Amino acid sequence: MAVAEQNQVTVSARAAKKIAAILSKEPTGAMLRVSVMGGGCSGFQYQFDIVTERQDGDLALAAGGYEVLVDPVSLEHMEGSEIDFSDELIGAAFKIHNPNATASCGCGTSFSL
Repeated sequence: MAVAEQNQVTVSARAAKKIAAILSKEPTGAMLRVSVMGGGCSGFQYQFDIVTERQDGDLALAAGGYEVLVDPVSLEHMEGSEIDFSDELIGAAFKIHNPNATASCGCGTSFSL
């Protein structure tokens, strides 16, 4: 198994399985876009959208037979991150393990750099 480059965003097996389950119910060609937006209680927040078109410069990651897209601006904030999925008693959600984040909120959807 090859080691991912340090700045490469990765998708965990749990996240890939959940992404496949979600996108299998969408129209052919659907992809998951993960982006970083300003806002949230810590300064930045992650946004997840289902899209059918790539944008110029998107990083495309394979996930369970589907693609996850990250735009170049968001990639700058997500370098080295892992997209994961957590299914706990308090709820199920995608989680981003971001080594660049200096702080994050309790819900795990916003962070600061």
